[in-house]
Amino acid sequence: MLKNGCGLNRMLKEQKARLYIIRRCVVMLLCQRDSTSD
Repeated sequence: MLKNGCGLNRMLKEQKARLYIIRRCVVMLLCQRDSTSD
């Protein structure tokens, strides 16, 4: 583990970005599924 918070902060930012992208993908998939079921 790095003693300074720089590496940890970057990891947290990357994790947040990844979660955001995954959430966007899930929402898009759900919207597509809803629109196709009509």
